[in-house]
Amino acid sequence: MSSRVGSVTLPAPVMTASGTAGHGAELADYFDVGELGAVVVKSLSAQPWAGNPAPRVHQTAAGMINSVGLQGPGIEAWLEDELPALLRRTDRVVASIWGFTVEDYEKAAAMLAEAPPEVVAVEVNLSCPNVEDRRLMFAHSCAAASEAISATAGCNRPRWAKLSPNVTDLVEIADAVLSAGADALTLVNTVMGMVVDVESRRPLLGSGPRGGGVSGPAIHPVAVRAVFDCRAAFPDAAIVGVGGVTTGEDAVELLLAGANAVQVGTATFADPRAPLRVQNELAAWCRRHGVSNVSDLIGAAQ
Repeated sequence: MSSRVGSVTLPAPVMTASGTAGHGAELADYFDVGELGAVVVKSLSAQPWAGNPAPRVHQTAAGMINSVGLQGPGIEAWLEDELPALLRRTDRVVASIWGFTVEDYEKAAAMLAEAPPEVVAVEVNLSCPNVEDRRLMFAHSCAAASEAISATAGCNRPRWAKLSPNVTDLVEIADAVLSAGADALTLVNTVMGMVVDVESRRPLLGSGPRGGGVSGPAIHPVAVRAVFDCRAAFPDAAIVGVGGVTTGEDAVELLLAGANAVQVGTATFADPRAPLRVQNELAAWCRRHGVSNVSDLIGAAQ
C-alpha cells in the first residue's frame, strides 16, 4: 500500500484533504490518523485570518458548498499550539499555505523552513485571490501561479501545487507550476458555485456575490478528468488526486487515471472516519482484484 509522491514516500496512498481535517489532531478522536499516508492540514497564512462571515457552509444535492474563507490561526500559532499534538499522533504532516500576494506566499513558506522534519511537504494552495491582479486567483494564471510557486522555495521541503479546475486549460497551468519548481500537483480544488435563497432572493452564503466552492461527489468526475489529462501530459509528474472521494472505488478511479495518491475531504464532514475507511476499502479492492502493489494501478487507465 506504500506510495510515492515525488520525493515523499508514504506508507499508504490516502491522506486527508486540506480544509476538512482541521489544523491539528481533531480527527484523532475518531481513528488512528497515523495509519493514513499523511495528514494534510487546513491552509494557513503567515498571519491569523478571520475568514468570511456566516453562513459559511450549505449542503448541496451531491456534496456541499462553502465560503469559510481560509480562517486560520497563522503559521506561528499553528507551529506552537496545533502541530505538537498532531505529531504525537502521526509522523507525516503536509502543511498547506495560502496568501493574497506573492510576498504573502514567500513569507508563509519561510516561516515553515524550520518546521519539524515530520512536516514532509508543503501544499501551496493557489486557489486564492491575487490582489495584485484584480483579485483573480493565482491558479487562473500561468504567470501568477508560477511566481507564487517560485516564491515558496524557502520552505526547504517538497511543494505540491494545489490547482483549480475553473480554468480553460488546466494542463497549461500545471506545466507552469512544474516548471517553476513544484514537486507535485494536487488536483483539484473546489468548483466555483453559488446558492441563492429563494425567499430573500439574495445569495445565501455570507460571502455574498463571491459565492463559494462546491465539493463532494458532484465534482469527482471533474477531478478524474483533471488527473487523467495531466498524467497524459506529464508522464513523470507526481500527482495527488482529490475531489469527491467517498469510497475505496473512488480512490481506485483516481489512481487509474494517474494519481500517485489521493485525498479524502468532504466525506469527512459526514463521517469523520471516512479517510481510513476509504483506505481500508481500497486495500480490500486490491485484494479482491489480485493487486499486490497499489502502485501498479497508477495511470493504468491511460
